[in-house]
Amino acid sequence: MKIAIEGCCHGELDKIYETIGYLEKREGVKVELLLCCGDFQAVRNESDMECMAVPVKYRMMQTFYKYYSGEKTAPVLTIFIGGNHEASNHLQELPYGGWVAPNIYYLGYAGVIRYRGIRIGGLSGIFKFCDYRKGHHEFPPYNPDTLRSVYHIRNIEVFKLKQIQMPIDIFMTHDWPRGIYYYGSTEELLRKKRFLRQEVESNTLGNPAAEELLTHLQPTYWFSAHLHVKFAAVMQHQPKDNAAPRVTKFLSLDKCLPYREFLQIVDVPERPGSSEGLEYDPEWLAILKATNSLQRTTPHPWNPPENNGLHQRWDFRASEADMMQVVEDLSGDLVIPDNFSRTVPPYDPGRPQPQSAPSYIINPQTTELCATLGLTDIYAQVGQGDDERRQGQSSTGGEEEEDEDGNSGGSVDEHSEYPTDTSGLSSSLNPDEITLEDEWIEEEAELKPAAVEDELPQVPMGEFHTPSHMVLPAPKYVSPIHLSTLMNLPPPSHSTPAADRTLYGAAREGPREGLREGGEEDATAARTLKRTSDETGNPGSRGTTPRIKRRNQVIYTAVEDECQD
Repeated sequence: MKIAIEGCCHGELDKIYETIGYLEKREGVKVELLLCCGDFQAVRNESDMECMAVPVKYRMMQTFYKYYSGEKTAPVLTIFIGGNHEASNHLQELPYGGWVAPNIYYLGYAGVIRYRGIRIGGLSGIFKFCDYRKGHHEFPPYNPDTLRSVYHIRNIEVFKLKQIQMPIDIFMTHDWPRGIYYYGSTEELLRKKRFLRQEVESNTLGNPAAEELLTHLQPTYWFSAHLHVKFAAVMQHQPKDNAAPRVTKFLSLDKCLPYREFLQIVDVPERPGSSEGLEYDPEWLAILKATNSLQRTTPHPWNPPENNGLHQRWDFRASEADMMQVVEDLSGDLVIPDNFSRTVPPYDPGRPQPQSAPSYIINPQTTELCATLGLTDIYAQVGQGDDERRQGQSSTGGEEEEDEDGNSGGSVDEHSEYPTDTSGLSSSLNPDEITLEDEWIEEEAELKPAAVEDELPQVPMGEFHTPSHMVLPAPKYVSPIHLSTLMNLPPPSHSTPAADRTLYGAAREGPREGLREGGEEDATAARTLKRTSDETGNPGSRGTTPRIKRRNQVIYTAVEDECQD
């Protein structure tokens, strides 16, 4: 089965589907599934744009609204996770996942589903320590703090994923698992992204929670995005329970732009006799049911239960009986119902409404799933909460709340699972949140060689523009890359065209063997990113490490009382 993997989508659905169609026609293949690794930007209308962390002058409607309105239909089944630039009010409607448009499925805060027998899981958002232990308390209209905290990963989702026992085939996160860069061509990564060197050398780049999940889940494939660079790695895990050691093939891809490696087609074997459609995963739904009482909708810090003598229950793994009960709850039908419905009016280019207020809507898909399985719609819960809860969006800390039975599901007095001493962390430039403003600054320079647009328009406050057509170069189908005999990735489906390609150095031995890819083309080498004024050396020289404008200064900061985005 051919599966297309895409990095950061940034709302460019038309261009992504066009590229897939081009490859299908040129190579004579059929792509059955598209996986998008975050920054999907499912923006339905102007009010959704207000709920996305993006500078006003770069707000563009992009093309998702066409698929939401029914003007277009996704030509290939699409599954995606959330990143750090999303229409958060829209995704919050679907905490357990659901359809955002016909043939386009969101995995939720965390989720596992099946397609043709392949188990696909994902974790939405990015890691930020100061919000990691909180509940999903955010609620539109967001304030400047909750506009960003809403997309930060929470420990409850990671705890749920740690209950999984059955093998996972594919897993997706937006940011990378911490340390994965040691299992690929590290020097090649640093050649492309020199400002990451300090974080890589100090092992502070990436998501520590995802690192733990990588060790626990040991999926066959792990796909990510966020850092806007193509990078592949192979990690061989320590064997579990006398079983043969498993291997995870990691791949991160770029954002959808001309001359960028944003799409890769991977061939994954199907399971014989499996269903043709998208299905619920019984183990995952059983875990959701078991952990439902642990859900929190306040900003108070909380740790999940552990086997430390303080909790009556700490093991929420699903038994066979639990999974059979889920099947019974669903009347024996695991197929995910095609129950998409529009909950807000779609954007109408002929009748723009720039002053629309952000919407809070209960999604009937979530209501139906919660009623079937006995789950709590946490978005409805926080929205219907009292004034104290709403005011709590800006608060920090507090005592842990009890559930309806008077039992606390966790303890705030326990030590956090991640260290709070940041004295050893790097203070160099921080790609924790490569903000859209900074991405677009880079993009302005990158688009010039493609003769697309010399400068992005300055959009006045409250106005939204659909971008003009951007001509993509024909996807360059080049010789296969070789990470190692373990990796065996197919050729990149959309890569940087280059007149002369040379191999980078000798590949390293073992599972950390590096990519052998061609060098960047002249136009790419001629790119000049906007930098801060204190960069040393010749403005046109590449002999110094560029200081690319970033908002943050510490990577994945582990400070409980401070969270600067």
